[in-house]
Amino acid sequence: MSSFFSKWSWKMAWRDARSNKKRLFIYISAIIIGVAAQVAITSFRDSLNNTIDNQSKELLGADLEIETEKPPPDTLTTYFNSLGGEQATITQFPSMVLLPKTGYTRLSNIRALKGDFPFYGKLETIPSSAAQSFKTDSSALVDQALLTQFGAEVGDSIKIGEVTFPIGGAITKVPGEAAAASLVGPRIFIPQSMLTATNLIQPGSRVEYKQYFKFADGRAMNPIETELDSLESSLNMDVDYETVEERREEIGEAISNLGKFLNLVGFIALLLGGIGVASSIHVYINQKINTASVLRCFGASSNQTMSIFLIQAVVLGFLGALTGTVLGVGIQYLLPSLVSDFLPVNVELTISWLSIGLGLFTGTGVALVFALLPLMGLRKASPLYALRTIEGSITELLSTKTKSIIYTAVVITVVGYAVLLTGDWLIGGLFTLGMIGAFALLLLVAKMLIKLVRQFFPSHWPYVWRQGLANLYRPHNQTATLMLSLGLGMLLVSTLYFSQDMLMKELDFATRDDAPNLIFFDIQPDQNEGVNQLLKDNNLPVLQNVPMVTMRLDSLRGRSTQAIDDDSTNNVRDWALRREYRSTYRDSLIDSETLTQGKWIGQTPDTGRVPISAAKEIATDLNLSIGDSLTFDVQGVPVKGYVASIRKVDFQRVQPNFFMLFPTGVLEPAPQIYVTISRAANEDISASVQQAVVQEYPNISALNVGQILETINQFIGKISFAVQFMALFSIITGLIVLASSVATSRFQRIKESVLLRTLGASKKQIIQILSVEYLFLGILSALTGLILSIGATWLLAYFYFDITFTPNLWVILIGILAVTALTIFIGMINSRSIYTKTPLKVLRLETT
Repeated sequence: MSSFFSKWSWKMAWRDARSNKKRLFIYISAIIIGVAAQVAITSFRDSLNNTIDNQSKELLGADLEIETEKPPPDTLTTYFNSLGGEQATITQFPSMVLLPKTGYTRLSNIRALKGDFPFYGKLETIPSSAAQSFKTDSSALVDQALLTQFGAEVGDSIKIGEVTFPIGGAITKVPGEAAAASLVGPRIFIPQSMLTATNLIQPGSRVEYKQYFKFADGRAMNPIETELDSLESSLNMDVDYETVEERREEIGEAISNLGKFLNLVGFIALLLGGIGVASSIHVYINQKINTASVLRCFGASSNQTMSIFLIQAVVLGFLGALTGTVLGVGIQYLLPSLVSDFLPVNVELTISWLSIGLGLFTGTGVALVFALLPLMGLRKASPLYALRTIEGSITELLSTKTKSIIYTAVVITVVGYAVLLTGDWLIGGLFTLGMIGAFALLLLVAKMLIKLVRQFFPSHWPYVWRQGLANLYRPHNQTATLMLSLGLGMLLVSTLYFSQDMLMKELDFATRDDAPNLIFFDIQPDQNEGVNQLLKDNNLPVLQNVPMVTMRLDSLRGRSTQAIDDDSTNNVRDWALRREYRSTYRDSLIDSETLTQGKWIGQTPDTGRVPISAAKEIATDLNLSIGDSLTFDVQGVPVKGYVASIRKVDFQRVQPNFFMLFPTGVLEPAPQIYVTISRAANEDISASVQQAVVQEYPNISALNVGQILETINQFIGKISFAVQFMALFSIITGLIVLASSVATSRFQRIKESVLLRTLGASKKQIIQILSVEYLFLGILSALTGLILSIGATWLLAYFYFDITFTPNLWVILIGILAVTALTIFIGMINSRSIYTKTPLKVLRLETT
């Protein structure tokens, strides 16, 4: 081993590296970017986990949260009092609010607070004193996002129900909640003492009653959880609870999944860096065969000869990993701004020494493992190659057994690192298989495209075009490697764009000429006629006016839901047993419903059970068949029925759709609310009608479908930007591989250039030939990624989203143009000295 890494080997490695420093710097650039991405993500993940551990109580804001969907009965209230400690209450529900100053309305999340919640953390407001003063001065705290959207400010007023509140402060942060929560429903806090005056809570209103506790004695939660489970069974109502540890685990799991995803995205960049290393050193070692053979002629052993370039690979890999680590530590400070809207905590960034050590180790290891194949090939080079030129690749000197061992080492390295990042052998293994499959498909598409170019070579094209195309499959070309690396980056980015575009098109129901875009709900029976008349007075059609009755499933096939839930062998989804059903009744099916099994019965028979129609989705989750008996608790009254039919429902329609559909003649006397849908020609009319409804009926809420679509678009856009940022590491790595390819094959290109000039080609023609080559490299690389991304998105659409995918031609065009332009730019920048070399320099073997 001492002779293998002798002083002579180190000196020779240094001398050779010094004369090829520009080429070798590009060689390590791919490792720098890959390690930078990995260290940044891993370090940020560790900081995030530490923050969650340190702020675990602030995530819940209390030691215990208990939630019910009905006002707690006396039994439960008595139990709350027996627990002692500090207590706070929040009554939470959706409602329309009106800003009198601007006339704007918005569906918001109203929270009536009593007590000093949050007990841990801080409700951040502007001004800060408003977080306490609103409880005594009867003002409202309004989400800053809502004030910004509608041009309002602290000091203005806001109408909530029948009460007009002064805006006492702007909410900037709620403990345990991400900023993105305000996109769905802006948060508004009012004192609970004013809740009754708003007159917003009506029969059928969707309300959450939350009780928060702070215990000074470090009380164990397990006995309390057991008692709450017992109370839930005896009261026959949902009593949900959450502790600090459960909230921390819930958020920690979500953060862990995010970290795993981002880590794997960064790992892809590192793998591409490894491919760049393998490609670069392969060309570099092929050019060093003569040097190695001459050293063998002077008595150097094969191990000594290989050690020169092995030292270079290891040292340069370490330097690349070190540089990437430093860069990654800096990049991590950019990541919070990308995902902060989705995080419930303010991340306290720290230096993760584990991620730094991991970056140094893996960067060096990847450089070494991916360089093994050409290095082992160099070891087989004999002194005879000093006199003759080796045909083909140096790796052809290796036996099949040796190649198999090296490929196995590469796979083991990839699997090991993937498992290390995810902490799961199954995920790591599946990821590796997925990457192998992706690389194989990319390589297959790349090879097919090159084959098509050769097979349908345009022999009638001008000379420079034919020469540029021919360069794509010249000996020792880097075309497949380049298409693999750039194609993978294009695959990631374009699949994301295609998926986002596909989903937004599917959600873009508000732009359809006949689609409803305005929904009013929580309409009380005595308000129904008035709301419909108000719409007609404003020339808006009443497209549907649907009664809605709240109920729960009490028994299924003669067994109580509790007994089924306790049975571990049941094949019924728990959520379907415990959920609150909002059902309707009518005598006919509508155009969004198609009968698939059984017979539709629109009128309840005079005697016997009620024939019920179940949607296909709920029939699957409850494992229902035609004839199965069902008993529903309709607000205290049992209604016995059976499954008379199963129907397919188009839940994507902008209209009320129901899991359970009853015939007429049974639910009419039950307490119910109404939902009315309409369509406004434009946003101004929509806003005007919403204002009129809110002024006349404050308890009624409205959904503006266009506004919902905009919110979803913003949400998806924020997520997409974060993922695209990480995917760009792959594109950058691919471009570095391109630069590396140009640099390591520069001498070969210089000889070609000189030969062409000797044959009469002008400098302009050589530039044109190179431009044509990079033009087609960019186009083929983009097509490689795009072809696979279209296939991947189609699979997602068909098997996961169950929607039709039509590729966006603009995405395809822009993607091809962008990748092609970058490829030409990088290629020409790194090739600018090739066409300036003279024949004399080539004869002297000047390669710099």
